[in-house]
Amino acid sequence: MPVGDAPTLGPATALVTLVVFSDFECPFCARVEPTIARLRARYRNDLRVVWKNEPLPFHGHARAAAEAALEAFAQRGNSGFWRMHDLLFQSQQHLEREDLERYAQQVGLDLGRFRRALDAQTHAAAVRDDMAAADATGAQMGTPAFFIGGRFISGALPFEEFQRRIDAALAGRR
Repeated sequence: MPVGDAPTLGPATALVTLVVFSDFECPFCARVEPTIARLRARYRNDLRVVWKNEPLPFHGHARAAAEAALEAFAQRGNSGFWRMHDLLFQSQQHLEREDLERYAQQVGLDLGRFRRALDAQTHAAAVRDDMAAADATGAQMGTPAFFIGGRFISGALPFEEFQRRIDAALAGRR
């Protein structure tokens, strides 16, 4: 699974990569976020998390939220992206344009640049590229979807299931 220039958490030298295809408006995606945080705490430098956008067509605000997060990434790098990511998931019921602008201010983004990026859909192609990657890998069937060491997982599964699969991937790397 190519990472490209996607937002990441964890070192590029991590032994295992967890690629996340997610939607900021999806309740199941929000439900798995604490699991991902637990995995990061457990595996630390052995795990890298890679974000890919998969806004579902019936979530009316998901694409704009994805573009907002990518503009945070463009302006502030990984730290800006993940701060915006957290705000979007914490406020999933509030993803209107004015909400996104308020989150941009909270993250410390240049609001004029943020507005121009959303108006021009500057990051729409990147979102489409992520969606095409989901289609090409079979991850388009719903969110959240994951790849651990290149192996597909679908759904907001329990921590223990992710742990079992990461442990297996680590065993194969050592």
